[in-house]
Amino acid sequence: MELQCKVQNYEWGKLGLESTVAKFVSNGNPDVKIDPEKPYAELWMGTHLNGPSLIIDRDVLLSEYLKDNHDAIGPDVKRKFGVTLPFLLKILSVRKALSIQAHPTKTHAEELHKNFPEMYKDPNHKPELAIALTPFEALCGFRPVKQLKEFLKKLPELAQILSQDILNSFLNDESGNEKLLKEVFYSLMSCDKNVIALSLQSFLSRMEREDDETQTSLLYPLVKRLHDDYPGDVGCWAQYFMNYIILSPGQAIFLKPNLPHAYLRGDCVECMACSDNVVRAGLTPKHIDVPTLVEMLDYRSYTPDELLFNPQLEDENSCIWRPPVPDFAVVKIKVESGNYYNTRVRPSPSVIIITAGSGEACDTEPVPIRPGVVLFLKASRQLTITPSKDSDVEAYQAICNI
Repeated sequence: MELQCKVQNYEWGKLGLESTVAKFVSNGNPDVKIDPEKPYAELWMGTHLNGPSLIIDRDVLLSEYLKDNHDAIGPDVKRKFGVTLPFLLKILSVRKALSIQAHPTKTHAEELHKNFPEMYKDPNHKPELAIALTPFEALCGFRPVKQLKEFLKKLPELAQILSQDILNSFLNDESGNEKLLKEVFYSLMSCDKNVIALSLQSFLSRMEREDDETQTSLLYPLVKRLHDDYPGDVGCWAQYFMNYIILSPGQAIFLKPNLPHAYLRGDCVECMACSDNVVRAGLTPKHIDVPTLVEMLDYRSYTPDELLFNPQLEDENSCIWRPPVPDFAVVKIKVESGNYYNTRVRPSPSVIIITAGSGEACDTEPVPIRPGVVLFLKASRQLTITPSKDSDVEAYQAICNI
């Protein structure tokens, strides 16, 4: 069953046909007119209330169809999650940075929802998996402490706005005490806004006079870019605390609860548990909650390689990313021209987006496919994908991880 899916035009999205979201929407429905001045940030595929998908040939919301057709969900998923999809599949096209944020655990989400329902709208966790479609830049996890200390010694503009007692304790500590890192980070995030703005301006002015090698080693190009988009924002200092990573197409990161992160630029497939729970603290005009974020974060240090989340090969046509949550997993499917592929029969319903190539897909009736076509497949059913001549098909399939 082919789906019509919801576009979100958030301000940070890529403009017009520079956006993969816009390209997919235009390919999927040639009648859609793309505005070159408009941001096309996200394509939502699923049953989320803020962007529900429609079954095109039935003219009914997927969520309503599932309520009336429990067999489409399957008994295993129904038993665990009820008659709804527990995941949301997305395409993201990022032009400017999203907020520095983290997502709570299930237990913490329930507490936040109970105590602050106006800010935290539901009691669910929100683990996320991001798979790069183009080179994809992000901040993720706290960088190794040794690197952070080196930056603090080379950046007086940053060091001088922190509590000096806390800073000295951190710099002199050899044990890797996570509590000290937490205190240093809180000292930054709670700093006066005017002090932050002046420190950033001082740093940017100094860097303009430095050579290219120094600018690159001190991450000046990234700070300047973030500052151009969010002038004076405390988040412009965050990349010295967090890993700056660039995913190649096909590489992925899993954003487990409490892991600090921020998407910076690029296009990706994202799959997440159905929730809106985000705790923000920078690079955003939205509500920020510094005390909650600082208290909940995972202060372990990671290298970029440790943050990569690798798939498992299923067969010659598919690999699967299985995060340690039951809500979702993602399968990447590749079918070369001249072949066909029968997807695996799974106990879960699935949502499939074609990201490259053309041809047809058949469950009971053949559907023409091209980039941007989105399909819903019932539980325990199989889809046959047949590429056109001289066209290799690539697709991503979101399923429940049960």
